[in-house]
Amino acid sequence: MSEKDTSIGVRISSHSTIAELRDAAEQCTACDLYRNATQTVFGEGPEAARVMFVGEQPGDAEDLAGHPFVGPAGKLLDRCLVEAGIDRKQTYVTNVVKHFKWVPRGPRRIHSKPGSVEIEACFPWLEAEISVVKPRIIVALGATAAQALFGKSFRVTRDRGRPVPFALAPCALATVHPSALLRAPDEETRRTEIERFIADLRQVAEILR
Repeated sequence: MSEKDTSIGVRISSHSTIAELRDAAEQCTACDLYRNATQTVFGEGPEAARVMFVGEQPGDAEDLAGHPFVGPAGKLLDRCLVEAGIDRKQTYVTNVVKHFKWVPRGPRRIHSKPGSVEIEACFPWLEAEISVVKPRIIVALGATAAQALFGKSFRVTRDRGRPVPFALAPCALATVHPSALLRAPDEETRRTEIERFIADLRQVAEILR
């Protein structure tokens, strides 16, 4: 990725480090989400990680902690990665959108899906992360991440687990977001869907071997 000015209002260079990008992202005002978020939640993991997991956006727990995938969905992801034989510490985890978008419901902050304007405004950060980390495989978690990366016609329900042509990494695929597993209507469905998710992750583990 060559050095350029982008809609995020900072100069991104192919020589940037993740730490430099994270510091710059803290000042990002490219869309209005920063106004109601506690902080920017940037990606984390080794700069030489071979696999990058990309979700939609930080949730309430992530917004408060300042770290990605530390809430209930993140804990489930950790558990499933263990089952699949993938070391979370050797992965890079991030989101398409770096600020928590929410609506109030009583004392609670409820997740609200980011729109195309917010995704487009934030996408240069994700491109920069990919440019620095250079992962062997990118895994989109959920429809928002998958469509941001692979195009609006992509359907996780139809194409999950299948390798997708992608210019920014040698290999890419999509699966569900772990938060979807937590919303399963009953325990039996949740168990079945978690097993399917682990099977997708095992495919990732096979590619990495």
